[in-house]
Amino acid sequence: MRFLVLIFALFLSACGKAPLVQTKSYVFGTLVDISIDGETEEKAHEVTSQILQDFQRLHHQYHAWQSDSELSKLNQSFVAGKTPIEISPELSQMLTQAQTLSKQSQGLFNPSIGGLISTWGFQRDEFTPVEINDAAIQKLVLANPQMSDIVIKGNAVFSTNPAVKLDLGGYAKGYALDLALTQLQKQGVKNALINIGGNIIALGQHGDKPWRVGIQHPRQPKPMATIDLLSGWAIGTSGDYQRYFEQGGNRYCHIIDPRNGYPAQGTQAVTVLLPPSPQAGVLSDVTSKPIFLSLPDQRSNAATTMGVEHYLVIDGNGNVTLSASMNQRVRWLAKPAKITVQ
Repeated sequence: MRFLVLIFALFLSACGKAPLVQTKSYVFGTLVDISIDGETEEKAHEVTSQILQDFQRLHHQYHAWQSDSELSKLNQSFVAGKTPIEISPELSQMLTQAQTLSKQSQGLFNPSIGGLISTWGFQRDEFTPVEINDAAIQKLVLANPQMSDIVIKGNAVFSTNPAVKLDLGGYAKGYALDLALTQLQKQGVKNALINIGGNIIALGQHGDKPWRVGIQHPRQPKPMATIDLLSGWAIGTSGDYQRYFEQGGNRYCHIIDPRNGYPAQGTQAVTVLLPPSPQAGVLSDVTSKPIFLSLPDQRSNAATTMGVEHYLVIDGNGNVTLSASMNQRVRWLAKPAKITVQ
């Protein structure tokens, strides 16, 4: 995906201060923006280069539909039968973490529904209308692929359900953020901001102020609000406005409800804000989905279930519901007509 959250940054060069070094790239099918403040340009570029190499490796290794990726080979083994195959320790760790989060979400976060994602045409680089195959969708829903179908014994993995087809698109960007933050800290970088298509994590601050990020308006090409992102905090947005197609007067986005097999309706965007933790990046990517897929009267419960205190929901009519703690952090640039604080 492209930007879901916009960065506001000023380049510092006066008074002998090291400049803000900002590098943009394209990984995970989205724009990546790395900003490092207070370091020499040489060191900033060296660290950035290493982080982007890590991102490219993750993108290739865990790509959902490139046949030579480790993830695709694992999916092929699931179809073939219950014979375990060896996977990398990293992927084993990722799947174990994803299983835990899927169980916590009561199945609303479900990376095993790659078959449904493919059926809706979202495992490709361009999103154009597809013929909606209700029978194929129903068949996949009845097959009921779940992360719990995957059996992990060390680095040996198999699935008890041949319908399981992994797609880590709602997890990998967050995992990459956590990896990048660790890399920055190891290299002694004190101040940086990493943005992977709207999933952002902060380190330190920008000059003498916190990093400031903007929440994208889901129907207009501008931010609707800003938030100061403190060191170690991560923010993520799931929206219906980047990966989608329109057909028959309906908008079909890439966020698929595993319970019925169809794209979620009635929500334009969900933004979550996570405090510092070893998996803040992963949580910024994962926890917005269960909230997005929940009915209006269940969103608060979904947030609580996922351990999310700070969240903001924009419904299908553009009205905003947000938690009391998130309300204290948001600065509105384009205030919605209706705001409800929970």
